[in-house]
Amino acid sequence: MLKIGDFSRMSKVTVKALRYYEKEGLLIPKYVDENNGYRYYETSQLIEISRIIYLKQIGLTIAEIKQIIIKHESLESLLKTKKGELKNAIFEYNNKLSKINYLLKENTMKEEIFEKIIPEYYVYYKEGILKDYSELSEFISGKECLELNPNIKCEEPDYCYINYLDGEYKDKNIKVRYSQAVIKVNVPFVENENIKFMTIPEVKCICIYHRGHYESLGKSYAKIMKYIEDNNLEIKDYPRECYIDGIWNKENEEEWLTEIQIPIK
Repeated sequence: MLKIGDFSRMSKVTVKALRYYEKEGLLIPKYVDENNGYRYYETSQLIEISRIIYLKQIGLTIAEIKQIIIKHESLESLLKTKKGELKNAIFEYNNKLSKINYLLKENTMKEEIFEKIIPEYYVYYKEGILKDYSELSEFISGKECLELNPNIKCEEPDYCYINYLDGEYKDKNIKVRYSQAVIKVNVPFVENENIKFMTIPEVKCICIYHRGHYESLGKSYAKIMKYIEDNNLEIKDYPRECYIDGIWNKENEEEWLTEIQIPIK
């Protein structure tokens, strides 16, 4: 048998690490001298320690290694889980790399593109057809919903958006849906033919802030769509336009601020 120092040299594992693995129950010495506490290992345990080191090198934690060695759980199942985690991590790192490359190419942080998770919301929504964009302000007014539900309260911070449902740009007879996040209560809200309620699930979005008049939104859409195409992302749903600042609180059109959110899979 090998003393712990000799076993350490042969396995290329520190004595401190060997004592830690013993404490965790992963590698128990074959013999411990009761008089002096010296620990001894068999050469066959070199294979056991090499397995522990290999599992650590592929990213498994000590807790996960204990599941395999002590609890004899399925290595294949654990590796599949770890593979999925690594693939997600690679996606995240590639996404960050793409953003860095984008900023290096553009050499500016004006209208930068970013990713965020939009949480689940309970919303009231209203669909309709606008003769033209001049009717939008009146359409998104919450007056009708408030008349039906006087005690309704919006989420804070506020979250609302417009979907354009035609699938193409139109300047006349525009089909839209307006959604406003509200606080859900135990008693169902009152609906009518125009005002409906639903839960929108959590979704990942690629986003961009657009500053300026709505007529120039097309430039921001072109930029964000190119980013989605370059990164092989798949669009999941209609883009959302969130109007943060506009004619209602900013006189200068250059200060109007809109966030474009495009849900992706």
